[in-house]
Amino acid sequence: MITPAFELSQDPDFLTITISVPYARVSEFDVYFEGSDFKFYAKPYFLRLTLPGRIVENGREAASYDADKGVFTVRMPKETPAQHFEGLNMLTALLAPKKSRSAKPLVEEIGTPELSEQEQEEELDWEIEQIPYEAATKNTLNTQCQYGFGNLRWGVFQRLQDELNDVVDVKNPDLTPVTERRQKRLAAEEAKFDPDHYLADFFEDEAIQGLLKYKAWWTNLYAKRMASVEESQEPGNQTELVSFSEEEKYQLRNFTNKSYLLDKGAHHQVYLSLVDILLAYSYEMCVTEGEKNVESSWNIRKLSSTLSWLESWTSVHDVLIAFGRRVLCYPLYRHFKLVTKAQRDTIQILQLGKSAILKCLLDIHKIFRENDPAYILNDLYISDYCIWIQKAKQKKLAALAESLQKVQIAKAHLKFELEELETAALLVQEEETALKAASSRSSRTSLSETEESDSDESEASDFEEVNDLSSELFKERMVQDSDNLTLDGVQEKAFTSQSRNVPCALIEELKNQIQTGIKLSEPPECLTGNNSATENDLIKKEFVLTC
Repeated sequence: MITPAFELSQDPDFLTITISVPYARVSEFDVYFEGSDFKFYAKPYFLRLTLPGRIVENGREAASYDADKGVFTVRMPKETPAQHFEGLNMLTALLAPKKSRSAKPLVEEIGTPELSEQEQEEELDWEIEQIPYEAATKNTLNTQCQYGFGNLRWGVFQRLQDELNDVVDVKNPDLTPVTERRQKRLAAEEAKFDPDHYLADFFEDEAIQGLLKYKAWWTNLYAKRMASVEESQEPGNQTELVSFSEEEKYQLRNFTNKSYLLDKGAHHQVYLSLVDILLAYSYEMCVTEGEKNVESSWNIRKLSSTLSWLESWTSVHDVLIAFGRRVLCYPLYRHFKLVTKAQRDTIQILQLGKSAILKCLLDIHKIFRENDPAYILNDLYISDYCIWIQKAKQKKLAALAESLQKVQIAKAHLKFELEELETAALLVQEEETALKAASSRSSRTSLSETEESDSDESEASDFEEVNDLSSELFKERMVQDSDNLTLDGVQEKAFTSQSRNVPCALIEELKNQIQTGIKLSEPPECLTGNNSATENDLIKKEFVLTC
């Protein structure tokens, strides 16, 4: 028989079941419902459901068939009008569990009284310190360490060691106790932590700031839920905000419905491991902005100590600390604010209830299913979570969300000395800034001095040019005067008799005229320097000797 695709919806007075049965033999079909039991048969399809409320046959029921679409629609009146049926989208939980082939149950509780409704609804203390579960050592079966959903598995890694080496970080988990796993995990995280990578993301956080603004699909639903709570003040009257795609519905129909025999400690462990897995999923959705990639499987299982180290937990605080440490050790983006954002997102998912949690788990299941060999983690954890969460108590999920909301972790809790690293890095940055500023001032001072030196050299060059020009003028005048003297000498030789009788007064007058011409043409004393003065003295001495 084939289990058909089906959906349930409701209004205040009726419950409607839509069943897709393409290529069915519609001439032979049967519908039966009474109380909370519903059965449908149309060869080769068979469907049996256990409804969350009671329905009744009173003449108002109706059924129809759309031959074009191959869809049966059955509309049944509620036994109690206006009653709200919860969990209609929990398709796996609605399917009747398979009966045991044995006449007796495989596991039986002996001498244990039936728990009262009050005891079943008793609130769990999520922060209570517990001793991690360890198997007894009475026989060879119990000597092997347990793991998986509710610590119900053992011996899996011995059978599939080659396939699982790349999935989990712990070696030989079947022979490694819980306490030893934790010690090895902490040591591996200490060795993996990279201060340079952390400080790079701390100072250059433009990309991370952009990721922090991303809002996942549950953000708007959470806002709507809070608005609905404020308006109605009755959570039970809220409409279902989370819907499932056809692919997700197909996933739910393929799960085998079953019950889990868990004691109080195992229940506590299941809830805490759920938080750990949701934290890793929230981080993955944030850093990829909802667009999953080939690294998504690695990110989720690496950030979850439950999946990578088969860890067992004692409190919500321990779960959050372990998640924070792994965020700062393994993924591409290692920033403390990503830890707090994942915490806020996980709180919103838990407060939205079972439907939102189941949708996240189905997405994780799909990611692992498409990745080899991560699909093994579906068998160990995720498939069981998808089935179990449909029957979980909403009150306990709300209490878990409240407990997670109360936990506040600081950087010091992660024990990587993050605050000291940041302080040291800031001091180094300030020193580098001061050195750059000093270097800049020094460069400006050197440039100013260079400009002044160039100015002085330019002025000296100008003075040298003036001196050269003055010297040239002086030499030209001396040549002219010499020519005059030479002419006078020729005249003196032509008229020898007359020149010998020239009086000294005439010579003195000629000397005075030449000196006057020299004074008019000589450059200033500040420009000519000592050389010009020496030349003038020589000329004067020459005239004196002549006289």
